[in-house]
Amino acid sequence: MLPQAIPTILPRMKKKPFRLTPYQVQFLLIVGFVTVGYAMYLRYFGVEFSQTSLACDAGLQSMMCKARATATALFKNSVFGIVALVIATLNLMRPSIFLITLGVIAAGLGIVLYNIVLSGIAIALLILSFARPAPATA
Repeated sequence: MLPQAIPTILPRMKKKPFRLTPYQVQFLLIVGFVTVGYAMYLRYFGVEFSQTSLACDAGLQSMMCKARATATALFKNSVFGIVALVIATLNLMRPSIFLITLGVIAAGLGIVLYNIVLSGIAIALLILSFARPAPATA
C-alpha cells in the first residue's frame, strides 16, 4: 500500500523555484551596470588617478575627494564584501527582489573596489539563491 501512496504525495510536496520576471531582470541589469560603472569611475578617477590623489591629500574639499575618502575607508575595512555576504546569505534563506538588488549593489561595489573575495562568495550565493523555492505567500 505504501508504494501506491508515494506518487500522490510527491507532486503536492514540489515547490516552484524562485524566478524573476523579465522586468525585474531588466531592472537588475540597469542597477548592476550603474553600480559597476560608478565604482569603476570612483576607482580609476578618484582612487588610482595620481592628480586626484595628490589634490585630495593636499586638502581639496570637492565631492570627488569626499567620495574617495568614504570609499577608501569602506574598502579598507572590507565593508562592501561583508555587507554583500550578509545580504546574499539573507537572500539565500528567503529570496526576494529587494535583497537581490541590495546584493547586486554591494557585490558590484565590492568587486571593483578591492573586496574581491567576499564579494565573489556573495555573488555565488546570489546565484545559488535561484535554486531555492519561492517564499510562500499568505
